[in-house]
Amino acid sequence: MRIHFVVHEYFEAPGAYEDWANARGYQTTFSRTYLGDKLPDSVEGIDFLIVMGGPQSPATTTTDCAHFDAAAEKQLIVKAIASDKIVIGVCLGAQLIGEALGAAFEHSPEKEIGKYPIMLTAEGLKNDKFTHFGELLEVGHWHNDMPGLTQDAKIIAFSEGCPRQIIEYQSLVYAFQCHMELTTEVVELLIQNSEKDLSKADEHTFVQTPEILRSHDYSEMNNKLFVFLDKLANQYINLN
Repeated sequence: MRIHFVVHEYFEAPGAYEDWANARGYQTTFSRTYLGDKLPDSVEGIDFLIVMGGPQSPATTTTDCAHFDAAAEKQLIVKAIASDKIVIGVCLGAQLIGEALGAAFEHSPEKEIGKYPIMLTAEGLKNDKFTHFGELLEVGHWHNDMPGLTQDAKIIAFSEGCPRQIIEYQSLVYAFQCHMELTTEVVELLIQNSEKDLSKADEHTFVQTPEILRSHDYSEMNNKLFVFLDKLANQYINLN
């Protein structure tokens, strides 16, 4: 399995996604755009594209942020989907998948930063890839926006603060607005780069303080993510 990560900022690291890939001996490559890395010209050598999050939005221009080219990333996503690759987007990456498929991102009803439960929808509960999640699972959050919905999109999970936490666009294409990849190390990086948001935690229902963020155990959601990724990878292998 050849996995390519698009990483927009060092503090929005792949975390548990990379841990999963390494533990299974999969090949990993990276476009770290914040370091000036180029996106792949082709998806020929990729089985699995993972587009990570960032403080940008799909509306961010190259004038706003020179190392983020939303149009180019959407083109890469379209190529990967058209070639029947696995595609996962996390937060910003999730919104870019929706945009690439013609569904504009939207602002979430609530800002969410912390560890809060997501609830599976009827679609989620009957989807074999998510049966191990149960009806409710506590996961990480760090966002203001959410992905748009295509005509065929299925909402797998929602939270009290955001109605679109996990979306299935196609059987190999998933958007995770939530951050199941968070580890204590990644959380610390995010804390160090989110002073403005965290200083106003008391103004928001779903924003936790740095002390609370540091106190969480993120291992259960990581393990649930690993099982999902195994199921997704096995589906792809069986199809190929």
